[in-house]
Order: sequence, then structure tokens, then C-alpha cells
Amino acid sequence: MRILFLGDIVGRSGRSAALDALPGLRRDLKLDFVVVNGENAAHGFGITPKICTDFYEAGADALTTGNHVWDQRELISYIDGDARLVRPANFPKGTPGRGAAEISLPDGRKVLVVQVMGRLFLEPLDDPFQALEDILSRYRLGATIAAIVVDVHAEATSEKMALGHAFDGRVSLVVGSHSHVPTADAQVLPGGTAYLTDAGMCGDYDSVIGMGKDVAISRFTRRVPGDRLTPADGEATLCGVFVETDDRSGRALSVAPLRIGGRLRQAFPEGWRNTKAFRGDSVPPYPP
Repeated sequence: MRILFLGDIVGRSGRSAALDALPGLRRDLKLDFVVVNGENAAHGFGITPKICTDFYEAGADALTTGNHVWDQRELISYIDGDARLVRPANFPKGTPGRGAAEISLPDGRKVLVVQVMGRLFLEPLDDPFQALEDILSRYRLGATIAAIVVDVHAEATSEKMALGHAFDGRVSLVVGSHSHVPTADAQVLPGGTAYLTDAGMCGDYDSVIGMGKDVAISRFTRRVPGDRLTPADGEATLCGVFVETDDRSGRALSVAPLRIGGRLRQAFPEGWRNTKAFRGDSVPPYPP
């Protein structure tokens, strides 16, 4: 199975880039399943029902969120009715929405998408390790479920790595979100789980983690209230991770970062360098 995970969508720039690219990426990478983190898609803060629909129509199979999930209040009444939209599983009992979504492919295979949120430097939520254990106890990779994707929305790299190793061999992919900066440690762990500490954001990297530089810098240098943070609106880099899994075991065969457009060095899965997926027929300058 070929799976693509796109990191945090930030603002209009990141949203437009991802929506433009998804149909071509599905075609050219022959993708079976796409997960998009829509955490910052609505002007940098949360996601709306309309944006969810836009991503499903563009080719996303599931959406994850994070600590900004309730920033758009209309999502509170919407989330229970969207079976493909996932919020952190370790939110308190009784929180609207779901922490895991089991999604069927047209060929009958099923993929489980789970999100947990870290506790280091974030809200003091329930234990993400136990929350993930509780969910995975109902599934067996390669038997009852074809693939399992886990989005770890966390600040600390150590917490993300610990979760990756703790569940190595039991899931297809553990990928970090929230930091908005892509890491260089894509690997298949010893037990067969693909891992990446952070997929990075889909947004303008001429910014401070996707937000306009001036206001962001002012918040660090002046301790007085200032303007509201707004997303940078320059050309976006599309950041994510591509995983290919074994159809029998559900474990990863390979993992590769994906970066297209914008300011960062381009990266694409080996063997797919000549794709025309990004912005119609324009071919990005992939490295040789």
C-alpha cells in the first residue's frame, strides 16, 4: 500500500498548494491512502467544515487536527458527524469527535488513522501512550487492519521518538506534526514501523513556523500586547512523508520525505522524480 501524509496545513498559502497538488500526487505516486493534518488550515487556526470538504474532494481520505482543533467553534457541532476527521485520542472522556478512524478503501482494505497529542510543553492531557495502547488493543496489523497511521501531535522530539519505538512493529507509520519544521530522520524502525519525527508544514517558509515574521518577532522581543498572528502568504512548500507498506504484514517497506515548491530543498520518493503533480504541468526542480 502506498500512503502519503501531509504535514500541518497553514493558512491560505499552504491550503492552496495542497489542494492543487493532491489530485496529481494521487495519480503520479499511485497512492492508495492520503492523510492530511488540517490543524492550521483556517487562517492559521483550526479547520472549518468547508475546508474539510475541500480536502476530501481533492483526494484526502482522512484529516487530523491537534491542539487548535476547537479554534473554529463551528467544528464542535460538526466533528461528530465526520467519520474521517480525527482529533487527539487522549483528550478527556466525553470530548466531541473521535481519536481514531477506521476507513475502508474501495478494494475492501481498511486503514486506521489515530492521533495522540504530546504532554511535554503542551496541555496536561491523558497519557498518549496508554490512549494509543487502548486503541491498538482492538486491532492486529496485517490481519484485522491493512495499515495503521499514527499522527503524534507534539512539541518534544523525545516524546515523539519514544512513541515511535514503543509501538514499533504494531503500526505502519508514526509521524510527528505540530512543530512545522521537517526533520531529516525518516527511517524504518527495527520492527517495521516507518518513522519521521516531524513531517513539517505545508505553508510559506519565509515566516516563523508559517506566521508573518514581524508580528512573530515582536512577540519575542516586546512583552506588550500586539497584533494578531496571521499566516505568511508567500509561495508554500508542500511537506509530508511517503510510505510503502507490505500488503501481507502492514509493516513499512520504505519511507521517504516529500518536499515540493517554495524555499526548501526539494525531496521526492526515489523513482518518482519526474512527476508533474505539483501545480498542474509544472515540474519542480527535483534534485538529480
